[in-house]
Amino acid sequence: MPKLQSRRELLRAGLGGAAAIANTSEIATIDAPPPVRGVLTPADRFIDVSRGTPVPHSLPGEALINARLTPDTWRLEVVGEGGANVPKPLTLQDGSALDLSTLMNLGKTRSVKFLKAVQCLNIAQPLGQGLWEGVPLRDVLLLTGTFSSVRRIYYWGFHNDDPKQIFQSSLSLTQVMETPPWELPAFLAYRLNGKPLPLERGGPVRILIPWAHGFKSIKWLHRIALTNDYRANDTYAEANNDPESHLKTAAYLDSVPNTFPNNKPILIRGTVISGLSGLKRVEYWLRRVSAFDKPLSDNDPAWETAKWIKCPIDASPSDWRHTLPPDVRSTEIWGFDKITGNPKEWPLRYGMTGWTANVGLPPPGKYELRARAVDLNGFAQPEPRANRQTGLNGVEVRQFEVIG
Repeated sequence: MPKLQSRRELLRAGLGGAAAIANTSEIATIDAPPPVRGVLTPADRFIDVSRGTPVPHSLPGEALINARLTPDTWRLEVVGEGGANVPKPLTLQDGSALDLSTLMNLGKTRSVKFLKAVQCLNIAQPLGQGLWEGVPLRDVLLLTGTFSSVRRIYYWGFHNDDPKQIFQSSLSLTQVMETPPWELPAFLAYRLNGKPLPLERGGPVRILIPWAHGFKSIKWLHRIALTNDYRANDTYAEANNDPESHLKTAAYLDSVPNTFPNNKPILIRGTVISGLSGLKRVEYWLRRVSAFDKPLSDNDPAWETAKWIKCPIDASPSDWRHTLPPDVRSTEIWGFDKITGNPKEWPLRYGMTGWTANVGLPPPGKYELRARAVDLNGFAQPEPRANRQTGLNGVEVRQFEVIG
């Protein structure tokens, strides 16, 4: 058995995100609207993490055309470098670069629709959940012929030619080409919630990596390079993060009022993401305190005597026709039964849903409420990840007072 980390180390796994994001703060803007309850987050309500100065979706008309960020002008190069042998590269120079109509024609036979939550490595709340549609990256790579001497796939999106602002990521060739049939592969996404992928969300086309944090899902995709280089090129790796970190199973708390009356049941809401390791349950711990001026220390004995109570998660919609876009049937979506149209598990892997903690009528006083997720391995958040470089995953807390 591996050595278990101390509670101090485990809780530290959820800290330090501000320091990590500070390394790229000069090229990142974050807009965080209030959480939207529902299966699908409207495209304009995703928390926005956009990089570049100016951000690409703020470019005026002619600049968008020159940047190849309109449906008519978008082009994707797929080339070889670093010793890779790619017999039929797709390039701008010879006019063979992939355009949007060709990609969508490929999607007529190869597209996949799927629900996925987006979460950043260093932000403490999910960015949103959408119904995405796209073509597996492997099918696009196969357009270049029978390539060889390839170990890794590099890819990046539009930037303004300032080397400090380029945002890029990478995957191993095995991850791209040999995804098991019960898992979602890496995708080129061109639709969100049944509509063309908007520019603000990375359109016309972005990479989407279902099992990974958002930094792997590069927006405004422009170029893919097959390379024999075995090293990751990820921008986040250069900022001292783990480039192979995956989406965590984690519970998140909504905001709560500062005070509650003592004559009405208290309901605390939140969301939970089912990450790579799946979801077993969500649970909460209500703790009475004398004052709010000090956080609970990492090695406080209260952690060992905490009473964690299981709380219900929101059920899957009973009729998906009222949730999905009009022209989308649930039987078409990955992870749904092809006959009944119901999800095979809920929440879907890499998806999120809401949960509720009903704490009843606690007597007047000051309280702290913490929530955590437990994955299918039996690990309670933030275990077993003691390294903050793999993602912000600490146990969140909300403080409030019950007034008599």
